[in-house]
Amino acid sequence: MTTPLPIINIKAQANHHAIFLMLVGFILFLLTLLVSQYYWQTLRLVLMFIFLVALVVTITGLTKYLQPQFSYHITPKKLKYQHIYGNWHLTWQQIQAINPIREVCGLTTISLPYIGIRLVNLEALAQQISPRLANRLIHEQQPLLKFSFVQQLLSLEQIQLNFTPFTLQSGLKISGPIGAFLHHCLTLHSALGYHLYLPETSMDRELNDFHQLLRQCQHAASQYYDEDLTHRHMLNH
Repeated sequence: MTTPLPIINIKAQANHHAIFLMLVGFILFLLTLLVSQYYWQTLRLVLMFIFLVALVVTITGLTKYLQPQFSYHITPKKLKYQHIYGNWHLTWQQIQAINPIREVCGLTTISLPYIGIRLVNLEALAQQISPRLANRLIHEQQPLLKFSFVQQLLSLEQIQLNFTPFTLQSGLKISGPIGAFLHHCLTLHSALGYHLYLPETSMDRELNDFHQLLRQCQHAASQYYDEDLTHRHMLNH
């Protein structure tokens, strides 16, 4: 009988307080609606502003509520990133390095709110990411491109979207949003040294603590992989 793999589920900080915000926005809307029945003529501008605030708070809470319950699923075999627009998952053997993003500028070290993942190659990622998520991540990671441009790590031409087909090591050509995202990954790798970027808002703890968790899981996964190979070898003999 196969033993289920242990799993660590990570709930993003961005999901916190979703129901609370929706309730606050709804109550604020009702109260403003009630007050407007008596003071609309004298407090019109103020009440309109409060209506807008209530709407923004409610939409913010709804957006948080619609996010996936967990942003990461971590097992001894793979790391899975879950986004409202889709997901990607990679085995630990496909991950070469995991580190916080820090860039030295003169005498100053700038820490960015991301953890970078350097891959062995982009073959697996090309098969594991959906076009919808690929397109979304290109836009979400624009601040990284702008930072790299300001720090003169990339040229203006390099930070432009590249829609030409991406050629994998196997010779397969990938076009569309996934091809553009793979070009995007290589561009950021040339500037910052990593292909994938995990935003701090997707984590349930401080960035450095989450980095330590991933490193520990990667180390444990390598031991699990070695033990699994040994077990299979013994079964075959």
